[in-house]
Amino acid sequence: MKALTLRNPPPVVASEIQRRAKEMKTSLNRAVISLLEEHISKGKSREPVRHHDLDFLMGAWTPEEADEFDGRIAKQRRIDREMWKR
Repeated sequence: MKALTLRNPPPVVASEIQRRAKEMKTSLNRAVISLLEEHISKGKSREPVRHHDLDFLMGAWTPEEADEFDGRIAKQRRIDREMWKR
């Protein structure tokens, strides 16, 4: 394969590459390849990310917080039969 050049990586990326190379006792090139392979293999094992309006909030509440919220809005969910009479 053709050689690739990585120019001006963000500091956090450069630090991670250097950390990985030191940890693996290998070259920066091998560290970059290792990180890319790791990222790609993780992506294949996951389902595709779906982005809708508020998906990022799914699972953000504890079960207790969800129960409290449901309790507080229960009154709003009740149908007032008097309002629907003709």
